[in-house]
Amino acid sequence: MSGAGRGVTPGAEPEAGSGASATPPLPDQGQPVSADDGSGASGSARGEEGKGPAGQGKADGEASASAAGASPDGEAGSASSEQAGSGTGGRRPAAGRRPRKKRSFWREFPILVVVALLLAVIIKTYAIQAFFIPSGSMENTLEINDRVLVNKLVYDVRGIHRGDIVVFNGDGSWDPGPLPANRNFAEKFVDGFASMFGFGHPGDILIKRVIGLPGDDVACCDAQGRVTVNGVPLTEQSYLYPGDAPSEIRFNIVVPPGRLWVMGDHRLISDDSRDHLGDPGGGTVPENAVIGRAFVIIWPPSRWRFLPIPSTFEQPKLNASASGTPPAQDAAAQDTAGLLSARLEPSSPALPLALGFVAAVPVTWLQRRARLRFARRRRPRQ
Repeated sequence: MSGAGRGVTPGAEPEAGSGASATPPLPDQGQPVSADDGSGASGSARGEEGKGPAGQGKADGEASASAAGASPDGEAGSASSEQAGSGTGGRRPAAGRRPRKKRSFWREFPILVVVALLLAVIIKTYAIQAFFIPSGSMENTLEINDRVLVNKLVYDVRGIHRGDIVVFNGDGSWDPGPLPANRNFAEKFVDGFASMFGFGHPGDILIKRVIGLPGDDVACCDAQGRVTVNGVPLTEQSYLYPGDAPSEIRFNIVVPPGRLWVMGDHRLISDDSRDHLGDPGGGTVPENAVIGRAFVIIWPPSRWRFLPIPSTFEQPKLNASASGTPPAQDAAAQDTAGLLSARLEPSSPALPLALGFVAAVPVTWLQRRARLRFARRRRPRQ
């Protein structure tokens, strides 16, 4: 029978018998193709022929990983690197400068304390000291229990001015005994250190207002009952105790060279130069006995204020110096038993210690910076 009589329609699949003209089905692209012994060899050969430099590098990397015992998740490689590090003493190569261990605060604290103590003694001895007012002879300018700061450096910069409130040592002038000697720097430091902790003898410390300078003619009183300096009357109502007269004692004295005439602001009860006219110096005190100038009230807070020079002492005519022979002294006799000399007591060391600690913090920080910088320069470079 001919092919046309078989009833084969165009596009129909051929029968199994016609294998020569049939196209074999293609394998699925998503499934791996397993090769026989012949096809595996040819695939390996083709893979080796296709390897370039990149392929060779990958092969070398796989070989080194397998030699080091690397596992697919990389844990074995990490273990091998740690073993290699431990084999050389456990030292890893430094990525940068090794962090420097900082000093503990408690190792720096003793240095801070020592520096603060030294600065406190220096401040108290040579710069600023606090004093306690125990009496009322300087009222109302200074009241009982006031604390004042005394500037010890001011008279190294300028001279003593009329109207200054000065703190001075009364030994040898109003009180029996030798004049205070001029001490050197080391002796002052030792005395300041001892007095900070209650040792030593600070002397008879007094506080008054300067009325007359060396060469001034100080007198009382004019026709209006005022104290005069070089013939110029003083207007003292701004600082005198209310109701007090400028003086109930009449006097007229030319202040000797190197000495001062001082008076309290509460004239009725103040033991001052007027009451020591018969003492050495005629009631005046030596300039070298002056410790410093009281310039501010620091306690109590309600009394905080500066202590300026009253305007009456700014009169230009006051600078005319006295001349001629000192006039006769006609001081009236007076019972001085009830007078107050305004003796001062050094305040507690809390203030100089606080100032010392405030100043010690930057000093300690700077010395630490300098020490670390010096140590860094001496350290050999790696």
